Amino acid sequence: MKNYNAEIEAAVEKYRTLLEGQLARVERINAAGDAVDYTKMDKIIIGVCGGDGIGPTITAETARVLEHLLADEVKAGRIEFRTVEGLTIENRIAHMKAIPDDVLAELKACDVILKGPTTTPKQGDGMPNIESANVAMRKELDLFANVRPVRVPAQGIDWTFFRENTEGSYAVGSQGQNVTDDLAIDFCVTTTEGTRRIAKLAYEFAKANGKERVSIVTKANVIKTTDGKFLNLCLDVAKDYPEIATDEWFIDIMTAKLVDEKRRRDFKVFVLPNLYGDIITDEAAEFQGGVGTAGSANIGKRYAMFEAIHGSAPRMVAEGRAIYADPCSMLRAGVMLLNHIGYNKEASRLEKALDFCMFEEKKLTVTGRNTGATCREFADYVSETLAKM
Repeated sequence: MKNYNAEIEAAVEKYRTLLEGQLARVERINAAGDAVDYTKMDKIIIGVCGGDGIGPTITAETARVLEHLLADEVKAGRIEFRTVEGLTIENRIAHMKAIPDDVLAELKACDVILKGPTTTPKQGDGMPNIESANVAMRKELDLFANVRPVRVPAQGIDWTFFRENTEGSYAVGSQGQNVTDDLAIDFCVTTTEGTRRIAKLAYEFAKANGKERVSIVTKANVIKTTDGKFLNLCLDVAKDYPEIATDEWFIDIMTAKLVDEKRRRDFKVFVLPNLYGDIITDEAAEFQGGVGTAGSANIGKRYAMFEAIHGSAPRMVAEGRAIYADPCSMLRAGVMLLNHIGYNKEASRLEKALDFCMFEEKKLTVTGRNTGATCREFADYVSETLAKM
């Protein structure tokens, strides 16, 4: 056998650095205080960050609808919309950082963020290997919960996914090790408090909203250490909620059961690690009309960020179709933002207007091409519907 001592030592040293960083993060998580109470804030600053590709288009239109809904609060100085520039792929590459320092400082000066999709460099595309801006933002602002609702009343679908947002396979996703030309290794991270807080949020949501079931989704039969820890900690949290039924599923069979018309109506709330949550919520969104229709909340104790669940669609931009981008996913994220900061009445109005425009009257549809409405036309349609409510 060839002597690999040098390669092993280099890998061990990198692993040591990763462990030190993760243990420091554990200490920060354990020391975190209580969640912010928006009702006690004199002013809430909403950062509007366009991102890449179609992001600026759909984000600007969503912000316009939200400003319309919150016009009185803006006039009274209780709400401020603040544009945050610089989270483009060009600027991130220029600084060789997932989030340039000045942009991060601007984001931290906001309370909640409405964020457009961002482009992440991938292997073979010729761009430098910088971390996903989304992953970096979740870590920097400790946005530990990714919450994604999917509703299709006609099919009895009313699902809410609580995806752990800062750990799992994504925690150090850009820091794997090519040990040799023949061996590459990545890392998966699970912590006690990181898991307990996402589980507690899921069960608290179920309790507050009358949801009678929480489904824990892992692959703990194979990935026994990290997924096993996630499962056992979720089951431990479940003991505090005896009125809520808890079941366990492996991710592979869960993807099948979501398309099972007899079983999918049974599911209500899901809690699951990062990678599985990323995959299965895209599948779930298809029932609602595709990823262009589903919004996403990223919740932490101090900050929160709201976004579409789809990507930046550079092909649409290259083909001159950005003006036809569907804003519905961002508008759904806007509903979640309003609920999060305590404007529940406005959130309910926007949700009803979206349901009416998307599923009932359907006077305009967005196809992503000139066969449908433009992004701005659809946003106007939603605003006109709101004015009649």
